[in-house]
Order: sequence, then C-alpha cells, then structure tokens
Amino acid sequence: MARNLDLTSLRSFVTVADAGGVTRAAGVLNLTQSAVSMQLKRLEESLGLDLLDRSSRQISVTPQGEQLLSFARRMLALNDEALQKLTSQDFEGEVTLGVPHDIIYPYIPPVLRQFAADFPRMKIKLVSAPTKNLREMFARGEVDTILTTESQPGEGGEALVTLPLVWVGAIGGTAHKERPLPVAFCKNCIFRSGVLKRMDEDRFDWTMVVESELDNAVQAVVSADLAVNAVIRGHLPEQSEPVPSDAGLPDPGETQIVLYMQSKDDPVQQALYRMVRQSYLSAWAPQDLLRRA
Repeated sequence: MARNLDLTSLRSFVTVADAGGVTRAAGVLNLTQSAVSMQLKRLEESLGLDLLDRSSRQISVTPQGEQLLSFARRMLALNDEALQKLTSQDFEGEVTLGVPHDIIYPYIPPVLRQFAADFPRMKIKLVSAPTKNLREMFARGEVDTILTTESQPGEGGEALVTLPLVWVGAIGGTAHKERPLPVAFCKNCIFRSGVLKRMDEDRFDWTMVVESELDNAVQAVVSADLAVNAVIRGHLPEQSEPVPSDAGLPDPGETQIVLYMQSKDDPVQQALYRMVRQSYLSAWAPQDLLRRA
C-alpha cells in the first residue's frame, strides 16, 4: 500500500529547520510549541528516521533530515502553487505599504517579491517615510498597511519585536569621545526625544550638530565623524559602525516594530499583513519576540 507524507507535518519540519528551533517556528506557524513538536514526532515515526539532532541547545537537521528538506520544499511549493492557481480570485487594483527607510532592509524586498508572485494582477506601492508621517497618512486612509518604530503600539497596532537602539559613529571615528557629546537626529526621527530625555536624566552633556528634516543630512555628519546617532540594532547606515561598548555613553533605549492594517476584511491586505508579520517573526530570536496573548 502506498504511503503518503503529511504536508502539515512537512511544513512544520521545514519551518523548524529554517527558524532554528521549535519555539520560533511555532510563532511563525501560529501554533503551540506542543503542536509543532507532535507533528515532528509523527513525521519521524512515519519514516522511522531521526530528522532533527536535539543533542545540543541549538536544534540542527540530521543528514537524513537534509535529504527530506529538499523534497519537502518542492512538495510544499507545488502544493501552494496549486492552491493559489485553483483558488485565486484574480484580485486587481493597488495596495500601499508604508515603511520607515531604516527598516526596509532586509525584510521588505522578499515580502514585495512574494506579494507580486501571489497577486500578479495587483500593484503594490511602497511608501517610505518617518513613523510620524506614516501614522498621519494611515489615519487619513492614504496607506493600507504600515510598519512603524514606536515605544508602544497605537490603537490597532501589533508589536512584532522589541529591539535595542545602539549608538553609531563614523568608522574608526572619535566623535563619541568628545564632551559635550555631539549628536545628530533629524527633526522627524521618532527616537530623538526619547534618547535626548535619557541623556538629560543621566545628566550627560550633549549638543545637537544638525538641524534637518532629512536623514541623509544626519548620515553625512555621522560619517564625517562630526557626531554620533542612535539607530536600531542591525540597521547600521553606510560608512558607520557601533560606538565601542566601553565608551561610557548612556543607554539609548529600545523600540518596537509595530504593524498596522486598515481593513481586516480585505483578503489582499490580510495576505500582505501575514507576509510582513512572518518576515519579522521568523527572523528574530525568541528573546526579541514580544509575548502575545
């Protein structure tokens, strides 16, 4: 009798392999950890093989698991393609996604590619603007889905991850040693008031060396070693590097990546929302993910 591989279990296996663990995979799949573990156990029992090496803290794929991964990816891709082709409602029109420039890479380009593949007759428009501007545009209904960087989500927003801010300066620069500390933030920067408040609370002298509404002006003075700036960890501007940890600068704080959607009833917006959400939840370690009810 022919035996069939369970696609649901295969999807869990591939997600665990890609995410590097059951906890993160469960968040991506919107399942409990026990449900994902049970699916993996059933898959291994059905094949009589150990697919995952659980002997260390970091789960890894066994040689047999590596072989299955190749087949599983193709099977899932074919399954998803068939469902898309057979159930597609041929959506047409335009959807608008708003994202601050400093968190576009590396997560948004793959989302745009996936959306274009899943909705070939839809046009997706990317709007890049500071968080404050995006929130205003969202309130006026000018964008369908937005990502923001905020200390706390506003009404209707879902906080995806909490990430620390880090001080950055010119590569090999010495601006971080000067006192008062020369800092550079554009007027629209969502981090500006919070970081400056922290410095004032620590009674740490600082001076603002740029007055501009444009981020490229800030990047120019930072790369010229005239000032330092605070950015999200992992999102370093060009020609800059983190300030040494022993520089003695105050903790700049942290931010949340928040996701908003205009219409929960629109299937296209729902699909875009899920793509953006998954891109973040699958990329960050469990300690960065916020606990959701």
